[in-house]
Amino acid sequence: MGKIGLTEIILILLVVVLLFGGRKIPELMKGIGQGMKEFKKASKLNPDEDKEKEKMQ
Repeated sequence: MGKIGLTEIILILLVVVLLFGGRKIPELMKGIGQGMKEFKKASKLNPDEDKEKEKMQ
């Protein structure tokens, strides 16, 4: 398999637009962004901090 070129990227984007429609794409991107933000937030938490917080409550 070779590298992905401009033609392949355009083709993939065209298929995505045809499948989901122009109106759904911003909603999909927003959902993906929120998921990534939550993942980063969860990965930054230290498990030891969670245990200390539970002890304080």
